[in-house]
Amino acid sequence: MSNLVFLPAYQLAKAIQNREVSATEVLEAHLNHIAKHNPKINAFITLDEEGARKRATAADEALAKGEIWGILHGVPFTAKDCYETVQMRTTCGYKGFANYIPKHDATVISRILGAGGILLGKTNLPIFASDAQTNSDFGRTNNPWNLAYTPGGSSGGSAAAVAAGFSPLDLCSGLGGSGRIPAHFCGVFGFKPTEQRVSMAGAWPAMLEGNNALQYMYAAGAMSRSVEDLKIWLSLVEGADNKFWQVPPVIKEDDSERSLNSYRIAWTDNFGISVTSQTRATLENLAHTLQQLGCTVEKASPLDFDYTAAVQTYGELTGAWLSSRPIPKQPTFFNDLRRLFSGANVIKGALQGTRIQIKQYAASMARRDYFTSQVENFLEQWDAWLVPTTAIPAFPHQPVGKAFEIEGQKVPYLDACATFTSIFTLTGNPVVVLPVGKTQQGLPIGLQLVGKRWQDMQLLNLAASIMKVGNLTSHNKLPLSLCSINCI
Repeated sequence: MSNLVFLPAYQLAKAIQNREVSATEVLEAHLNHIAKHNPKINAFITLDEEGARKRATAADEALAKGEIWGILHGVPFTAKDCYETVQMRTTCGYKGFANYIPKHDATVISRILGAGGILLGKTNLPIFASDAQTNSDFGRTNNPWNLAYTPGGSSGGSAAAVAAGFSPLDLCSGLGGSGRIPAHFCGVFGFKPTEQRVSMAGAWPAMLEGNNALQYMYAAGAMSRSVEDLKIWLSLVEGADNKFWQVPPVIKEDDSERSLNSYRIAWTDNFGISVTSQTRATLENLAHTLQQLGCTVEKASPLDFDYTAAVQTYGELTGAWLSSRPIPKQPTFFNDLRRLFSGANVIKGALQGTRIQIKQYAASMARRDYFTSQVENFLEQWDAWLVPTTAIPAFPHQPVGKAFEIEGQKVPYLDACATFTSIFTLTGNPVVVLPVGKTQQGLPIGLQLVGKRWQDMQLLNLAASIMKVGNLTSHNKLPLSLCSINCI
């Protein structure tokens, strides 16, 4: 088979199980591709060629005996380097953890391995997952579409790896938008499930958790080049694991497929800050296309929703968590944090959160419930809500915290990057990023499709139907062949 490195995971799995290609052939195609292109992109912190080869050989031997480990038998995957992994270091982008080898796999890692996946390596992220760009102690990651641009953050290595054909599936994570922002910047699918649908056990290095692990908002996620792979990922990793007690048993939902023209979809481009004209045009064009295909489509938002207050509430709760973390004393990290938060609405909440008292914390949680109710009540009228992912597409590498000029307005760094994502982190709704457009410079534009809590599979079915419209899927097949000549 040709072009193995750009096939989605589900197609690779089918080809391996049908003996059209071996797990070893699939792995070697990816390793050769990585050797050729990763030096310019730097998507990896750790690449485990030896371990991956041993497991691929074992996968082929098992298949020869009629044994199938699971739905992803012999398929390579990668993981953001904040997840704990046995026999493979977990650094969180910090050289102080360069020799830390966890004793246990994170739940999402063990479940993908249990389904037959082959862990190829760990992808880059900013130190302690702290920025909307990816520049760690292990170097800077570049966007495969244009090396002078950022892939986003904090899961920038994840998105770059999937977009460049290094991995068909990456296990990412996010708090303020760490999975969705890079998916948008790199032109791949990104998914954040309903809060607490997937266990976060082992999703953060143990020495950074202390006794106060973040019990809400922080979510596991995945990036891929197909919606089908996101559906497989969710079916494998969801459900209780006796380690993260908030996660319920597997949710039973009606995920039967529907005709596209039966859906009701709301959209908006206004969360209180400006978006680029190209972002707005992409959103309007998709809304118009869906309307022409028979969907009920309307520009609408929850009545009287205070986006600024919601972002500040998110900041308060995040700040309260950060203030309880046993973060190592790393001067560069804290200097970057100060620049990152400069002037943004989220910092007004985060600074308050670092010195929050119990009554104030309770009030913040009550506001969170109120905003969640507003979004859920709004979505009772709609099957999904289509909104921008960020106010901007991918941007050239720049100093942390530098403000953006958007349609004649100066917008703080974090407001431009995280306003549209942090809202749904706060409310816990499932979100899938759809790569549906490109800028005039050829950079991807991805939009967030937001669904009702606990109706994740329904949301993914709608996403799959939307991506069948016209030529939308053409933006995900061969990103490397479409990017800057410097990538090749």
